[in-house]
Amino acid sequence: MANPPSPSIADPQAAAELGSETAIPILVAEVFEEAPPSERCSLVEALMRPLGVLSLVAIANGIFAKIRFRNAGQDPHVRLEDIQNVHTTDVIALVQHAQQVSVETVDGLAQLLLSSGGLTGSAAATVLIALLVKRARSRLP
Repeated sequence: MANPPSPSIADPQAAAELGSETAIPILVAEVFEEAPPSERCSLVEALMRPLGVLSLVAIANGIFAKIRFRNAGQDPHVRLEDIQNVHTTDVIALVQHAQQVSVETVDGLAQLLLSSGGLTGSAAATVLIALLVKRARSRLP
């Protein structure tokens, strides 16, 4: 089954026009699409971490809840076979929920991306890092 098409906003101007709350989930989904499988796992793990089971059940037909239930009582560990069924639209929904619960978690993706050699060269990752850093700085006193 092919992944549904995702909106693309790797153009920095388009991202700025959308605003960070809208652009960030789409950019994370683009980065997810471009990422090697192990990096995809890390992205999903980081986004799942702040969310409770009820939130995960409500997102993407419960695909992330299934991963959490498999790891009951532990931090989520996303396996390569888990991400085969995760689509960009699922990632967008996951980011949107994660932002509502812990915007700091989503902002922390910048560090994850910077530490990943396989992702720093992508246009979407570059724009995403810039937006995350800008948003984090705007919340500083």
